[in-house]
Amino acid sequence: MALVPMRLMLDHAAENEYGIPAYNVNNMEQIQAIMQAANETNSPVILQASRGARKYAGENFLRHLILAAVETYPHIPIAMHQDHGNAPSTCYSAMRQGFTSVMMDGSLEADAKTPASYEYNVEVTREVVKVAHSIGVSVEGELGCLGSLETGMGEAEDGHGFEGKLSHDQLLTDPEQAVDFVEQTQVDALAVAIGTSHGAYKFTRKPTGEILAISRIEEIHRRLPNTHLVMHGSSSVPQDLIELINKYGGTIPETYGVPVEEIQKGIKCGVRKVNIDTDNRLAITAAVREALAQNTKEFDPRHFLKPSIQYMQKVCSDRYQSFGTAGNASKIKQVSLDDFAAKYAKGELSPTI
Repeated sequence: MALVPMRLMLDHAAENEYGIPAYNVNNMEQIQAIMQAANETNSPVILQASRGARKYAGENFLRHLILAAVETYPHIPIAMHQDHGNAPSTCYSAMRQGFTSVMMDGSLEADAKTPASYEYNVEVTREVVKVAHSIGVSVEGELGCLGSLETGMGEAEDGHGFEGKLSHDQLLTDPEQAVDFVEQTQVDALAVAIGTSHGAYKFTRKPTGEILAISRIEEIHRRLPNTHLVMHGSSSVPQDLIELINKYGGTIPETYGVPVEEIQKGIKCGVRKVNIDTDNRLAITAAVREALAQNTKEFDPRHFLKPSIQYMQKVCSDRYQSFGTAGNASKIKQVSLDDFAAKYAKGELSPTI
């Protein structure tokens, strides 16, 4: 199976009421871990790359690593997704590189730091949708800014995000505005702000409804029952990995992520794509620290990279099982980008408001 539009997967997930973890990738070991987990659980795959990842790995290296995954696992549908595109030009360059899905994050201006106006967000997202849909590429938009309801602060990671104080309204997606946004832009998926943030330091305590507004997802889904919702910053920050890292020299303070059971509530309310990066970073870091500490004479990088694949694979397999993704890869029939372009042109994939 070749690379497929992300919309194909999200439609299947909606029809069968499950969610799909979208894993950020930067290198070969991460892609191997994800694909081994997907193969083990028969799960469809969303491999996503940030602007930072594209710069770090190199455009050609990253593209060919993902194409290698397609060749190695031809029975698994894979979507190649641009995460947090800061401007239309970023999304267009991703499409030229073969990405089958892009995110136009117009919640921030092109500098990826300044909160944007609603009008700006609609304009740039609509522009990207028009181009992307003409060639069958899926589009994710974002409404509201990622940040902490606990502190009121925005967050920045990998060069993306606002670092100052945000209003409560900016930190939560407005359900009525979401309806207007989807109607005006025709996005395939909508990332919503509910108090989640990137990185390991999301919450200083186990999150409750005050600082993790899963109820906001319910409100949006009620108004947009046929729009695929996306949860960003949804790593669960496993405590056993934190403990292992700290056991072998790390100094990560007490911190909490998004509990898997809360993500499962979101999936029941229309969340189809769940972004996960930090959990995999923690797994890799724990494996590397442990391997280096246990054999201080070892200098072959394979000594600590092999365990990092195994540790990350376990995290990915757990998420595939927990989100109901497992068992669905073989049920998704391939549809090409050209076929999707024709469907978009006929209006067959227009959102139902």
